[in-house]
Amino acid sequence: MKGQPAMDRPDGASSRTPLALPRSATTPTRGAPRSGRYRIARRWLATALLATMAVGAPAGAQTAAPTDRPASAYSGALVSDWFTLALQLTQQTPGFSPPVAARALAYLSLALYESVVPGMPDHRSLAGQLNELSSLPWAQPDEVLHWPTVANAALATMTRMMYSNASAENKARIDLLERNMVLQHAQDFDPATLTPEIRNRSDSFGRLMAMALMTWARTDGGHEAWGPPRRGIPSYVPPSGEGQWSPTPPSYAAALLPRWGLNRPFALSSPQDCPAPPPPAYDESKNSAFYQDAQEVYRISKAATQEQRQVALYWADDPGKTPTPAGHWTFIASDLLRLRKANLADAARTMAQLNLAMADAFIAAWSAKYQYSLLRPVTYVQLVIDSNWVPTMMDTPPFPEYPSAHSVQSSAAAGVLESVFGATTRFTDNTHNDRGWGPRDFPSFRAAADEASRSRLYAGIHFGFGVRGGQAQGRCVAQKALALQMRKP
Repeated sequence: MKGQPAMDRPDGASSRTPLALPRSATTPTRGAPRSGRYRIARRWLATALLATMAVGAPAGAQTAAPTDRPASAYSGALVSDWFTLALQLTQQTPGFSPPVAARALAYLSLALYESVVPGMPDHRSLAGQLNELSSLPWAQPDEVLHWPTVANAALATMTRMMYSNASAENKARIDLLERNMVLQHAQDFDPATLTPEIRNRSDSFGRLMAMALMTWARTDGGHEAWGPPRRGIPSYVPPSGEGQWSPTPPSYAAALLPRWGLNRPFALSSPQDCPAPPPPAYDESKNSAFYQDAQEVYRISKAATQEQRQVALYWADDPGKTPTPAGHWTFIASDLLRLRKANLADAARTMAQLNLAMADAFIAAWSAKYQYSLLRPVTYVQLVIDSNWVPTMMDTPPFPEYPSAHSVQSSAAAGVLESVFGATTRFTDNTHNDRGWGPRDFPSFRAAADEASRSRLYAGIHFGFGVRGGQAQGRCVAQKALALQMRKP
């Protein structure tokens, strides 16, 4: 589609990454192969970088590089700063539909985690655990690294690559944030201890990690599933027949990202690890479950309460207007980490768990959507109940109904955040304060996820069974993400 981001093209990052790296960046690799059905190019960034890589080390065998201070000794505030900017870029950069945004946030989070995990003695790399991520650079065991500098470099480099089609103004904001981090968090960048040698070594390692992960990212299918057909891939033609999805009013737009469900997941071995339960059989009879769910959508739309309207609009998280649904939950997590003054290690782990889960949630949801190719409520209601009805709160998104992707990714996000912060954690959602829509208080993450799920029913764009099926699928995705072995035994 026109305007989609060139997500697989570094934007000047290679020119910022030294090819002749200092000894600290002549790193061994970490990780062990994981079987899977996906191909990956077994090469590093360039011949020059290949020359800098030492002998590989098996997953689980690595030891953390000795440092004066571990990653947990530093503030996680820089993480909140970088993700605040990432959410703004997500909103302001063309092409960042919800699945695309979730992918970008996942790679940012993974670059953060993998760059600082050598400074987390009780944690392990995800190399050898994520699909086809067989190895990654590893820090030299005899040299000191400064973990805030490592994280800053990794996040800056990955942000440039993931948002390579950002405006010139926003690219300048990336550069500015990277430069100003030393001033914004002076307590973590003490010039008395951060020597030029350590700073340069740390900067090089962070950039190298981001570049290595970007090499892997280019093999995930995300760069092929959007945009014009590539390598002879035919245009998508939706199946026809009773109960099948077709473009919806008012724009009757073509199907969005029909091949996104074929992308390589992160924690899932395939989308079928967490399939959505089958929807009810299509039926137009008034005593059928399908008709009753359609009638519910129609009835609510005709007599929605003020609260239901507020909920629908609050959780809409439209691309181009907001940071998208994945960005909404990333904001919640970042806000909580900031309020709790989380350290760098805890912030890195939390963001990785959350955003890997949400990226997988969108892949799993899209796989199910195009498997079932189920029609939207507006199509059914116009055909069976009221030929003049259209949802009044928002336009129906251009892809199949089942399951509700909001429900999948919100349930996945809530499952992860429950594990991190606790199932009964009360919190205030400040995501939309700048739009005058907040704050909004919740007694738990599950309560927030349930509200986000119901919002799509209130908006008239999902059946109740689409919401429930999505919730079940999302809870499964959360468990798969939480099963990753991030802590050492």
